[in-house]
Amino acid sequence: MEINELINHAKEASKLSYSPYSKFAVGALVTTKDGKYFYGANIENAAYPSGICAERCALYHAYMHGYKKDDLDSLIIIADSDSLPYPCGACRQVISELFPLDGKVFVANFKGDYLQTNIKELLPYIFSSSNLE
Repeated sequence: MEINELINHAKEASKLSYSPYSKFAVGALVTTKDGKYFYGANIENAAYPSGICAERCALYHAYMHGYKKDDLDSLIIIADSDSLPYPCGACRQVISELFPLDGKVFVANFKGDYLQTNIKELLPYIFSSSNLE
């Protein structure tokens, strides 16, 4: 599937956002190598740390359906913003552990701007299980 179609799927996911505090709806889509889609949206809470970002929601959704790091192909993150919605630090850490390091990560906005990157570029000094040995 071409990137614009994937971006449109992520855009649809953003409609499921619960973001009454920030008013910043984010959608995410994880695609698998076997062609499955897993959606995510940011879900906020009055107790701010209790919310979850769209990209973590989509990744956890894939894992809850039995998919693992090597099964995943791309991650698309989109928001209605002038700039591109890069993942926050917590999401970058989760992506670095649960998503292939060279997997395709796209950040996009509703204006049609997008950038393809990967987690190695987004988080060059990854903290991983090897740091715990």
